[in-house]
Amino acid sequence: MDAQDSFDLTTGRGLMACPRCDALHVEDELQPGETVNCIRCGGVLAKPRGGAFTQLIALSFTTVVLMMGAIFFPFLEISRMGFGNATSLFGVGMAFADGVLLPLVLAVMMMIVGLPVLRAFLLVYTLAPLAQGRAPYRHAARAFRWSELLRPWSMAEIFVIGTAVALVKVAGLATVHLGPAFWAFCALILVNLASRGFMCQTTIWDAIEDAGLHTDGREMVPGRLS
Repeated sequence: MDAQDSFDLTTGRGLMACPRCDALHVEDELQPGETVNCIRCGGVLAKPRGGAFTQLIALSFTTVVLMMGAIFFPFLEISRMGFGNATSLFGVGMAFADGVLLPLVLAVMMMIVGLPVLRAFLLVYTLAPLAQGRAPYRHAARAFRWSELLRPWSMAEIFVIGTAVALVKVAGLATVHLGPAFWAFCALILVNLASRGFMCQTTIWDAIEDAGLHTDGREMVPGRLS
């Protein structure tokens, strides 16, 4: 169904802004499986799924487990003329932890490892009580807002693409064997895609608002991240 094209200008409550064209719509109660489309650009505004909160929590824990394996398991092994060497991301980080490269190593590890793990914990913190039908934890709205703001800065996918490009050049000089950590990163990309498919920001904001959560002294308006 299409979103309504009228809204209450006096209170500004129950409004939902299209993330693509900023058109405002009156929020309507949706059942799992229904879809709301923008009346201006046709973009999807909301698409709630049954059991999505539980699935997002499970995917968040999967992200943490895969990330731990991606850090400590061997990432790749390079061999040439009978000599070989295998390394992990943790080993690479420790090798460059001294000297002027330390800030760069910390920044890379934060973008690749820290932010995805932090986003996973923020989502679990937000959704765990909502999935059980209980009131959200304190500052749950703030936690969910930060998890969405950090999404563009999670660079796990970019890291895998960059690594694949580099391996094409290295493969001409030596024999390269991909380790389990590399495949863990590939699985992490699939988990992130699945998480985005189950994610409906409007549904989560609605659940927080219905529980009576207030942030910064203002009532949360679903669909807005600022």
